[in-house]
Amino acid sequence: MSDSNSRNAVRPVKRERPEGEKTLFWHASGCWAKKIRGQLKYFGNGTYAAALDLYHQQAPDLHAGRQPRDPSDPEHLTVYVLCAKFLTVKHAKVQTGELSQRSLDDYAATCKLVIKAFGKGRAVSDLGPDDFQKLKKRMARTWGPVRLGNEINRVRIVFRYGAENGYIPKRIVFGEGFARPSKETLRKHRAKQGLKLFTADEARRMLDAATLPLRTMMYLGLNCALGNSDVGSVAIGAFDLNAGWLNFARVKTGIDRRTPLWPETVAAVREWLAVRPTPTDSQHDGLLFITKYGQPWGIENRALSNETRKLLDSLGINGHRNFYSLRHTFQTIADECRDFIAVRRIMGRATTDIADDYRETVSDQRLMDATEQVRKWLFG
Repeated sequence: MSDSNSRNAVRPVKRERPEGEKTLFWHASGCWAKKIRGQLKYFGNGTYAAALDLYHQQAPDLHAGRQPRDPSDPEHLTVYVLCAKFLTVKHAKVQTGELSQRSLDDYAATCKLVIKAFGKGRAVSDLGPDDFQKLKKRMARTWGPVRLGNEINRVRIVFRYGAENGYIPKRIVFGEGFARPSKETLRKHRAKQGLKLFTADEARRMLDAATLPLRTMMYLGLNCALGNSDVGSVAIGAFDLNAGWLNFARVKTGIDRRTPLWPETVAAVREWLAVRPTPTDSQHDGLLFITKYGQPWGIENRALSNETRKLLDSLGINGHRNFYSLRHTFQTIADECRDFIAVRRIMGRATTDIADDYRETVSDQRLMDATEQVRKWLFG
């Protein structure tokens, strides 16, 4: 083509961006474009909205210096889609009783963290040891070794699900930098924190100073070894206050528990029921504990942890102890009755002991002996 013809060639008509929009600009070549990492990247010559949508799809890869993948590529499974598929399966297991709601909530929080760290449009096949090592550093800034190890395990479960179900065409390499904290690290951490145990004097001071409903919750922690999620989920119908029993499966494991109630615990539950607020949502009508705002005392809002922390600080009870330490206290003191099977039944702890598959019941008297051991320790 001659220079004259080149000069006379029709140039693409410049297109204007929507008012206030500055993400992309119209390039002289006839495409929407943006300069990223010192290079021009082009997003087609269609409408601005279509170009902007394409940009948002490719932005995580382009800004990270990676070549964007074609979404039709079978290896283009994104982090967001993997997490969505994983949570769909886990939600179905909750519906069939194979998984607790608490576990589903934990997995959902993990998926949210993964999506935020890697980006929802990031291809799973692009992830490597460096990415997971950065994720671990990010988590370690907030959590201690125990929580960190649990979270790393959940992240691995999410990606293992993708591999085992054929969504990930090649094995994910997490690398040595994404290993869980060693047993030695965990031992040192526990030793540094001290015993997760209250003395009888401390427990009595806590019960005397606590107001409702925290006092009732603490009785259930000391008498029945209920943890935070148990307290948030226990139903009024699980109590037989006249006979003095609580029949309530542990939220975390789903293992049935039958626990004799102390007279003091029965009185505390009755006292709370007399002033219990009305739930704002009828689906929570059956829950024992409702906040003054009409909401459940769920583990997600940390209300129980915060109230316990304020109480312990006001009493000068120091150390890395919290509401869940009541459960540690029950286990430690109840074990003195030397009926470990009865104690384990009250705790609702899952084990690999095959005998548990054959042991149908533990007598009420054995359960009463275990809880009475703690009551004598507490009240003398």
